[in-house]
Amino acid sequence: MRILHITPHLGGGVGKAHAALGAVLHQEVERTFALLEGPKERRSVDALKAGGARIVVAENLDHVSHLAAKADIVQFEFWNHPRLFECLARCAFPDIRSVFWSHISGLFRPLIPPGLIEQAGRFVFTTQASQGIAALAGLPAGRRQKLSTINSGFGFADERHLKSHGPAPVIAYLGTVDFVKMHPCFFEVIDRLSGDNIRVDVWGAVDPASDVAGRARAMRHPERIRFGGQTSDPAAALSAADVFFYPLQPDHYGTAENALIEAMSLGLVPVVLDNPAEMAIVRHGENGVLARSVEQCAEHLQTLLCSPGVRETLSRNAVRYIAETRTPDRSARQFMDLWRTLLTEPPARPDFRRVVGDDPASWFAATQCSHAEEWGPSDRLAGRGASKGTLAHFQSVFSEDASWARLAEARRSDP
Repeated sequence: MRILHITPHLGGGVGKAHAALGAVLHQEVERTFALLEGPKERRSVDALKAGGARIVVAENLDHVSHLAAKADIVQFEFWNHPRLFECLARCAFPDIRSVFWSHISGLFRPLIPPGLIEQAGRFVFTTQASQGIAALAGLPAGRRQKLSTINSGFGFADERHLKSHGPAPVIAYLGTVDFVKMHPCFFEVIDRLSGDNIRVDVWGAVDPASDVAGRARAMRHPERIRFGGQTSDPAAALSAADVFFYPLQPDHYGTAENALIEAMSLGLVPVVLDNPAEMAIVRHGENGVLARSVEQCAEHLQTLLCSPGVRETLSRNAVRYIAETRTPDRSARQFMDLWRTLLTEPPARPDFRRVVGDDPASWFAATQCSHAEEWGPSDRLAGRGASKGTLAHFQSVFSEDASWARLAEARRSDP
C-alpha cells in the first residue's frame, strides 16, 4: 500500500504525529512525504526516515503530480498554509484516491472550505468537535460517511510514576505563548490566586517585547511566573508540575491536542476553558476541570491547589483516559481501516481549484469566509505578523501576485 503524504513541511505537531504513527503502522504501508518547502526542523524528518519513510522536497508541482501518479492513496496534511493551497489549485493531479487529514478544527477562522470535503475521497478531522461545524450543513447525508475523526495528539507512555509534589503544587502551561491562541486572562487568573509559593512554569517561545511579556511584567505577583522558553522535551519540562493551566482563546484555530494530551498523560490535572476542542478531551470533574469564565478558572485552580486528594483522583483518571483513547496504535488502526476501504474505490480526478480559487488572494479568502461572503479588513488575522496562515504569511510567499490588489481595494473602501 503506497501512501503519498503531501504536506507543507513536517514541523510541529504534524511531523510529531506521523513519526509516532510510523513506529506502529503495518509493514505493508510504504509512505512517501512530499514536502512543499524545506524541512522546518530535522527531528521528525529523521524519525520518519529511521522508520523507513521516504522524504522528498518537491522540486515543483509537476514533481508532486508525478509522485501522486505512483501512489495508491494521496493524503493531504491539511491546514491553512499558502503552499498547500497553491498545490491544490495549480497541481495537475491525475486520477487519485484522496484523503485530507485536517490539522485545524475549522470551527473558527481559518475555515475548512466545504468544497474540499466534497471533493475528497475521505475527510478526516483531528477533533470530534469538528464534526458539528456549520459548513457541513449543506453536505448531502449520503456523503457524510466519508467523514471521520482520527486523533493526531498522543500521550507519553510510562514517562513517570504518579506522585505528590508536596504542599506547594506547581502549575504549568506549554504551547503557543501568544494571545493569538493563549487567552489574555492567563496572568489575571494567576494574580487572583491566594497563598504563598505559587509557581507557574510557562513553556514556549516568548518575545520580550510581546503583549504576553508585558502582561506578565504588569502583574501584582510577577514572581509567580517562570518563563522556560521553547523546549524540545515537553515530558521533562512538565515533570515537576501538578496542574496544567491551558486557557485558550474561544475562537482559537487548533484542535487543542498535543500539549493538553501530553500533559494529561503525565498526570497533570488540566484546567481549561469550555471551548469545543478542549471539551472533546476534558471531562469536567472526571479527568480535569472545565471553566466558563475567568472567575471560574481562578476558583478551580484555587480548589486544586488546596486539595491534594482531588488532584490525585483527577490525575489518575487523566492518565487512564489518555492511555485508552489517545495512542498511536489506535490512530494507526483507524487509518489502516480507512485506507483499505478507500482502496476498494476507483480513483477520481479532483477539481480543487474550483473550490479554493485561482490565485493567492482567493486562497487566503477561502480560509476566512464562505464563497457567499467577502473577506473584510476587520479580520483580526490581517493585522498580525507573518505567522502561519495569516494574510501576511500568504503575501510573503506570493509577494508579487497581482491578486492582492483586490484585498487592498477592500481595505480602502471599508467604511
